[in-house]
Amino acid sequence: LGSMSDRAEWGEAGDAGGSGTPTLRGRLLVASPLLGDPNFDRTVVLLLEHGDEGALGLVVNRPSELPVAEVLPRWSERAAAPAAMFLGGPVQPSAVICLARADEGASPLTPTAVPGISLLDLDGDPDALPTGVELRCFAGYSGWSEGQLEDEIDEGAWFVVDPMPDDPFVSRPSRLWQEVLARQPGPLARYALYPSDPSVN
Repeated sequence: LGSMSDRAEWGEAGDAGGSGTPTLRGRLLVASPLLGDPNFDRTVVLLLEHGDEGALGLVVNRPSELPVAEVLPRWSERAAAPAAMFLGGPVQPSAVICLARADEGASPLTPTAVPGISLLDLDGDPDALPTGVELRCFAGYSGWSEGQLEDEIDEGAWFVVDPMPDDPFVSRPSRLWQEVLARQPGPLARYALYPSDPSVN
């Protein structure tokens, strides 16, 4: 399930706060085949926050059947295809977080740790968005308490890899898990071929 050096990669992103705890902010968590939680089976999670108090991220490859237009009509014209609400995680499913594919930091956008990806202020003015900006909107989020994510990584539940700006906005999110793994160097890429049901392999 990846070498110890693979799992130690999460320490390369710098410190979170001044405590010496390495941060994974802005990186992707890719569920390993050994992760037994159905909430995260074959998920790809973009970490928006990570530090001493825990972590928060969004599952970026689980669209729902609910159109963005039914939840956020003011912003729906900017929704990237498929224009559905995505299931960001099991925490607070009534909360909505939107990502924008843009570098601009002007209102209503706030840059994240990933170049080219910003957070959208839903109280802002849709007309203030720069031309061509696309959105991805998520219901709920994924959260980990202090030390929980680090323990799961050490147990081999997650692969930690670098994102590409288009990852949260792909038009075929069902293929993102395989595509992210396939582009990794070395043995990690072989996990992209792992069958959904090993018993029928």
